[in-house]
Amino acid sequence: MTFAKKALSIGLLSGLGIAAAASAQTTLNGAGASFPAPFYQRAFAGAAGQGIMVNYQSVGSGAGVRQYIKESVDFGASDEPLKASDYAKVKRGVVQFPAVGGTIAIAYNKPGCDLRLTQKQVADIFLGKISTWDQLKCGKGKITVAHRSDGSGTTFAFTNSLSSFSSEWKSRVGEGKSVKWPVGVGGKGNEGVAGVITNTPGSIGYLSRAFVKGPIKAAALQNKAGNFVMPNLASGTAALNSIQLNGDLAGEDPNPAGAKSYPISTLTWILAYEKGNGSKAGALRKTFLYLLGPAQNISDDLGYVPLRGDIVKKSRAAVARIGA
Repeated sequence: MTFAKKALSIGLLSGLGIAAAASAQTTLNGAGASFPAPFYQRAFAGAAGQGIMVNYQSVGSGAGVRQYIKESVDFGASDEPLKASDYAKVKRGVVQFPAVGGTIAIAYNKPGCDLRLTQKQVADIFLGKISTWDQLKCGKGKITVAHRSDGSGTTFAFTNSLSSFSSEWKSRVGEGKSVKWPVGVGGKGNEGVAGVITNTPGSIGYLSRAFVKGPIKAAALQNKAGNFVMPNLASGTAALNSIQLNGDLAGEDPNPAGAKSYPISTLTWILAYEKGNGSKAGALRKTFLYLLGPAQNISDDLGYVPLRGDIVKKSRAAVARIGA
């Protein structure tokens, strides 16, 4: 065999090997919460090393739950646990588990301002009762409020805390994935709200801590114990440790006790199917165990709170229920 023919043969064999590896790769499609999207994207990239490609669409919790119920995805994701009324709509059985924790920052764009807010002030800003920066002793100018325009688990967690902070908020607006905002401009996803705040000096909104960057800063927020705390790993961990999970691995605490707890902290959930996964069942289990294992070690660097202890054990046990 000549050198040219030998090289061609090796090239063909290599190409066939690459094609075979590509064909052996399993592709999973997921959609939902934008709050944990940066974490999921990094975590799922790590799963690619195990021959699994994950396409995750950051469309918001509301859209993610709708796609999950319609079975148009392999899994969904939400910052609000699945409602009891939705369980009956999922014929393939629900496997719901916390995937990571996080804090929701009161995010603002006001150069030269180091903002410290009481719980009442936060509610009053989003009620429109505080509308200028001088009311916060933080310079001059009108406050532009930014909020989500889409159905959002981040909005549910945020408004759930506001209802705990303020009886007026609870009676006038309440909590939910979508609410009738008294004031403000909307952005789609955490990405959209971050864009509004970045491009609008004098604005304030709510975001996953992972999106606090560039001109966006996070306010120190007064907790239930009366202390002003920043949204970070220590304060988020202190808050999430108080959450008790029920049999469906759902749980929340909209205003946790504790001297170090950050008041607006939440878990975020993956929604998988118990059956009907076919040949993808093994890839789903492998991906989610990676998410709950090695990926937790990068969560703090990305602005999230890693899961530890009993929550991880319960989540891993739930993943084991994902069958073909």
